[in-house]
Amino acid sequence: MSEALLPAIEIETGPHPTGAVIWLHGLGDTGQGWSDVVPALQVPPTLPLRFIFPHAPSMPVTINNGMRMPAWYDIKAANLNDRADIAGVQASMRAVDALIAREVSRGVVPHRIVLAGFSQGGAVALYAGLRNPSPLAGIVALSTYLVGGNVLAAEAAPQAKGVPIFMAHGLYDPVVRLEWAEASRTKLMSLGYNVEWHTYPMEHTAVLDEVAAIGAFLRRVLA
Repeated sequence: MSEALLPAIEIETGPHPTGAVIWLHGLGDTGQGWSDVVPALQVPPTLPLRFIFPHAPSMPVTINNGMRMPAWYDIKAANLNDRADIAGVQASMRAVDALIAREVSRGVVPHRIVLAGFSQGGAVALYAGLRNPSPLAGIVALSTYLVGGNVLAAEAAPQAKGVPIFMAHGLYDPVVRLEWAEASRTKLMSLGYNVEWHTYPMEHTAVLDEVAAIGAFLRRVLA
């Protein structure tokens, strides 16, 4: 993956945004897939935000018989510890870092930036957000899991300890199993991270109650 800026859909909720949300889609999707969520988040006019929905590059995905599709990293196995291709995750982290740097160049300071993502995108949001040298406003990790939890204590930026993390998961998720997310939450909390945890009666998707809770989280951390 190139470290050049990823193509993305951008939506501004008002003129002169004072905060930004970089939102990473899941495997096989594009930025378009989540861009329709913005109105449902109910961002008030007094909180102008720029939402960035980047498109992942296309690559072969091992678990899908090598089929090429939009992906943030290769998935090699259907278990938590061997699932993610770390080199691919790190390449995506660099791409996210470039998007954060662009927002800073536009006048949005890091502590006014939220990293969000669903599934694969959520895994990258956690990985990149906890390693960013400047503390972010928050991390939103939806239907996802922690990559590299065994090295997080050594690799995380010390300043990330205070970054609020919103995690939400479906009780009936057949793709990213609930126990993977629960183990990820437990690991984060054992290391002293502030995790807001939600579950919903859904599979590997999103529901309106979840979107409303995300909106409340964004309004709080970006107020």
